[in-house]
Amino acid sequence: MTGRIFRKRLGKRALSPVISTVILTGAIVALLGITMVFANGFLWSKIAEGEFNSAKQFMQTVGLAIDDVAWTVGRTETIRYSSKYGDITMMPSTLKYTVYVKTEGSGTYQLFASYEVGVLLFNIPVSRYSVSNDYHELIFPSQDETLTLTGTSAPVARVFAVEKLPMSDGDYIRVVVAPSIRSLFSTINASSSVYYVKLYLPVVTKGSEARLAQSVTVTGSSISATTISHVTSINVTVSFLREDSPENFDASFFNFPSLCQVIDIPPGYDDSVLEFYASEVTVEFGINY
Repeated sequence: MTGRIFRKRLGKRALSPVISTVILTGAIVALLGITMVFANGFLWSKIAEGEFNSAKQFMQTVGLAIDDVAWTVGRTETIRYSSKYGDITMMPSTLKYTVYVKTEGSGTYQLFASYEVGVLLFNIPVSRYSVSNDYHELIFPSQDETLTLTGTSAPVARVFAVEKLPMSDGDYIRVVVAPSIRSLFSTINASSSVYYVKLYLPVVTKGSEARLAQSVTVTGSSISATTISHVTSINVTVSFLREDSPENFDASFFNFPSLCQVIDIPPGYDDSVLEFYASEVTVEFGINY
């Protein structure tokens, strides 16, 4: 009798390590599964973050390429990119730049020039990568204090990143190339002293969209120049053609330092001349050269 009881108790004790091993193995497998899911999500989020950082550099290159081709008719540049989540699009006729002038003997501003330009957008879904709503980062140029970008080395496009939700075309974090006016000031002293104001604007328009490759091709199509003398003051303004549309690409989206800039001609010159150069730049997507 005693022997039988001992063997029975010994059998129960022998099962305990097996059950413990099964439970421990199951727990380890569950933890490994959770860890793998977390690691996989973390890996893909890092890939999306890397794509966003690459998109910032790529769009800055596109902005510089627009400046390279804008002032030479027929010149073309193709910039390639690689992205799993993001894609580049264009919104035509998004910004409207208008220039008004005062001339000698006139006390009011008169319309001088007006152009509608498109903007380029590199869109990455916020489901893949997000910073925060109302996030805005100026990428290029590093200094942005006036509506026009001043200086011989100044670009003709602002590049910035923005996340604004919700928007009717989708929830994205975007890198934007927005064409801008470059302003240059110079003087000529010969028989008379002349003060020159030169404004440059790329009028970005949409071309073909083959989508055969991940690339953007920009081409300088034409250049026009408009000149006026005896200028006393210049007023440059920007307006947003889609701010009342469902897309709502308004002033808070572009976040320009100002919506207008007055350029007064300094006194003491025999004449003052405004020269406005507008270049049509055609943008094509996915051309496989």
